[in-house]
Amino acid sequence: MLVKLSLGTALAVAASLLPSVSQSAELLMFERGGCVWCQRWNHDVGPVYDKSAEAKMLPLRRIDLDRQRPDGLKLSQPIRYTPTFVVIDNGREVGRITGYINDDSFWGLLGTLAAKVEPRPEPDRI
Repeated sequence: MLVKLSLGTALAVAASLLPSVSQSAELLMFERGGCVWCQRWNHDVGPVYDKSAEAKMLPLRRIDLDRQRPDGLKLSQPIRYTPTFVVIDNGREVGRITGYINDDSFWGLLGTLAAKVEPRPEPDRI
């Protein structure tokens, strides 16, 4: 049996299957060109972040302060220093790490922030 869907219905079904950006948690990295501490983070943490458990919960989104302004984010205060890492959950700031010293302090601080993110049930797999 062949089922025909209108374009609008097909788009609505597809959208319901995709995770909503505003409903998902993420780690925003605010950076800018020439930032030595951003480069150090890229060297120390960047190569392993995507392989971490934290990355599964908080995918990384980089924002260059000189080139883009994130719209629709509810930040508790403006970003003044780079790097600044902001954990966002449901479109709102959960907490932030301002600056970067070393990988041990980064992972410890990120773990504290990740614990504040509301866990989400795993989607049913068909």
